[in-house]
Amino acid sequence: MLVALLALAPSLASAQQPPTCDAEVHRQFDFWIGDWTVKFPNGKPAGENTIERILDGCVLLENWTGTSGSTGKSFNLYDRTDGKWHQTWVDNSGARLVLVGGLDESGRMVMIGESPAQSGGTALHEISWTLQEDGSVIQHWRSSLDGGEFWSDLFVGTYVPKS
Repeated sequence: MLVALLALAPSLASAQQPPTCDAEVHRQFDFWIGDWTVKFPNGKPAGENTIERILDGCVLLENWTGTSGSTGKSFNLYDRTDGKWHQTWVDNSGARLVLVGGLDESGRMVMIGESPAQSGGTALHEISWTLQEDGSVIQHWRSSLDGGEFWSDLFVGTYVPKS
């Protein structure tokens, strides 16, 4: 019996190995990885952001520092159980935002979520990240208080790689 258990041990050990994040779908958001200077559309600095791959390549960690003193972090991952990308954002004002989405047909990463609106009701949030030909990334965050009929820009920034 002991010999049979020893013979099965290697196959049992490999059966218990966690799945890896090596599939191409886990690399869809890698264009955001890097050390960035972030600028508003008028060219003025908005802040700095560092995006790095952590946890065996399964998670992208964002580290934001805004010129206004804001700081925040997000965790971004592709969830193989639902086939979608997820982001959880938290910041030094106590805010939290949870988004879900994925690549659209044009190659933009687009994630959507809801949060309580300050005026009551629910705010719908949509954030997109678009890789530009020059290697920069445009992030566009917009919000709607009427279920998506009318949108207001909350943030538009161009991520420029630090030299």
